[in-house]
Amino acid sequence: MPYPTIKIQIEDLDTSSISTARKELLLPLIDFIQNKVNTDSIINLNFICTHNSRRSHLSQVWAQTIAHYFEINNVFCYSGGTEATALFPSAAEALISSGFKIEKLSNEANPVYAITYSETAHPVIGFSKTFDADFNPAKEFAAIMTCSSADKGCPFIAGAERRIPMTFEDPKAFDNTPQQAEKYRERSLQIATELKYVFSMIKD
Repeated sequence: MPYPTIKIQIEDLDTSSISTARKELLLPLIDFIQNKVNTDSIINLNFICTHNSRRSHLSQVWAQTIAHYFEINNVFCYSGGTEATALFPSAAEALISSGFKIEKLSNEANPVYAITYSETAHPVIGFSKTFDADFNPAKEFAAIMTCSSADKGCPFIAGAERRIPMTFEDPKAFDNTPQQAEKYRERSLQIATELKYVFSMIKD
């Protein structure tokens, strides 16, 4: 199970707040995961955004955590961008506010982080990279597009078994404003709520 604070956070997420239109948008991801479960196959999910700094990392971490919460095995979550920058500190802080433990493993301009969500699971390794970096799967994965600019600007994802739009508004719009921390947490919890809905629909 995830850490108690994260477990409570997941249980508090209200999937009934998701609109019907949004639930329809999530159906291709549900179908992809369910088909993999049905065939006892590895489930590789690569969440892609332009800079791999905010929404794609939040999606990667929450997807890995919620799959663990629902005890859905063989789920491996990744993230990438059309270019590499760095994991934005406010995205990490939003995760910390939900109970994640984050350790900085390096100090370069694009630091590497260990993001831990459970005492019994490997941490998510977080750093900014392109979607086709060697750290990510080269084939048999779902490319989940978490921002509209990456979705439009990257029409072909080599090796992707399926391409799935799942776009979110960018909390970057609130950087350097009094609402910054609130809006990053809001976006993090929206992503978590939608991924809770996705994994709650998966049948053994």
